[in-house]
Amino acid sequence: QLQLVESGGGLVQPGGSLRLSCAASGSTLDFYVIGWFRQAPGKEREGVSCISYSGEKLMSADSVKGRFTLSRDNAKNMVYLQMNSLKPEDTAVYYCAAERSPMRDFCTLIRRHYDYWGQGTQVTVSS
Repeated sequence: QLQLVESGGGLVQPGGSLRLSCAASGSTLDFYVIGWFRQAPGKEREGVSCISYSGEKLMSADSVKGRFTLSRDNAKNMVYLQMNSLKPEDTAVYYCAAERSPMRDFCTLIRRHYDYWGQGTQVTVSS
């Protein structure tokens, strides 16, 4: 059973950067689609960025394009979300999610496609 643990969240000033990590255990990340989602207080959980199992296909929400970069290291069973030029509206709990998809190299920001979720890490952007 795949387990995911996020880390790297914290308090950062507007314009600052953070790198979130997602560590997988219980299985290798080979053939898993990975997505990052976030949920702000009182709001629905939304897709931020995703990456296919090969790493060749990526997708990002318009709100983070050009600022957030998702990468993966299957050998280390790790996924990273580099967040630059952070804004107060990026404040949320960030979740890593995974879905096994050996037959199709794709990714999606649709939440219901993902079976495995981490516990989340808080990101607060404030001066």
